[in-house]
Amino acid sequence: MQKNNLKHFIHLHFLVFIAGFTAVLGELITISSVSIVWHRMLIASILTIFFILLKKKSLKINLKQLLKYSFLGLIIALHWITFFEGIEQSNISVTLAMFSTAAFFTSFLEPLFFKRKIIFYEIILGLLVVIGVFLIFNAEFNFINGIILGILSAFFASLFSVLNGVMIKNDSAIKISFYEFVSGVIFITIYLIFTENINTLYIEDYLSLNYLYIFILGSVCTAYAFIASVYLLKFITPYSVVLTYNLEPIYGILLALLFFGHNEKMSFQFYVGLFLILSSVLINMYVKKTLNKG
Repeated sequence: MQKNNLKHFIHLHFLVFIAGFTAVLGELITISSVSIVWHRMLIASILTIFFILLKKKSLKINLKQLLKYSFLGLIIALHWITFFEGIEQSNISVTLAMFSTAAFFTSFLEPLFFKRKIIFYEIILGLLVVIGVFLIFNAEFNFINGIILGILSAFFASLFSVLNGVMIKNDSAIKISFYEFVSGVIFITIYLIFTENINTLYIEDYLSLNYLYIFILGSVCTAYAFIASVYLLKFITPYSVVLTYNLEPIYGILLALLFFGHNEKMSFQFYVGLFLILSSVLINMYVKKTLNKG
C-alpha cells in the first residue's frame, strides 16, 4: 500500500513539474500570447472529447451549467493569456514569482465563496506576500508590465480554482473542463474577430518548432495533466493535490534557470522577495497539513 502511495505521489510531482514546464514553453513559442492560449485550449478540447467518448461519459448539461462553465472558461483563458504575456513582457522568473501570490488571493476568495471566516495566520502570511511583492517591485521596476500581468494571472488562477471547486461538487471534472476549454476557444475567437486580429492564429513558418511546442502544451501540459490529476484523486486527497501544486513556481523557476540561464538571473533583492512569497506558501501548506491531521 505504501509503495502504491509513493508511486502516486511521484506521479503527482511529475504533473507539477509539467505545470512548471509550461512557462518554458511559453518562452520558446514565438507567436502571441492570445494565439498560444487559443491553440492550447483547442488541442485540449479535442483530446478531452476523445477521452470522454472513449469512456462513454455523458456531455449533457443544462443552460445554467453551460453559462457557469463558459464563465470559468473565460477566467482560465484570461489566466493563461496574462501568464504568457507576463513572460513575454518580462521573463519566467518574474512572472512565476508573481504567480506565487495565487495562494494569497485564495486565502481571501475562499472564505467569500465557501462562507468561512478568514483565518488569522492567513492574514500574517498575506503580509509576507505583500512585502515580497514590494521588494520585487522595487528591485525589478523595469519589469513592471510583467509584474502586473503576473499578479493578474495569479488572481485569475485563484478565482478559477475557487469557483471550479464549487462547480466540481455537482458535476464531472472532465465534463466541466471540456466546456471550459471549448468556451475559451469561442471567447478568444470572438475577441480576435472583433479586433480584426483573427489572422494572428495562423503560424506562417511551417518549419517552425512552434507547432511541436504548442502540441506539447495542449496535449501533455493541459489535457494529459488534467486527466491524470483527476485520476490521482482516486488515491490522493484533493487537499494534498492542491497543496502540492503550490510548488509549481519553484519547479518553473529552476527549469527557467536551467534552460535560459543568464536571462533568468535576477538581483539579490528579487530572490529575497521571492523567498518571502514562497515561504508564506510553504508555511501555509505546513500549517494546513498539521491542522488537517489534528
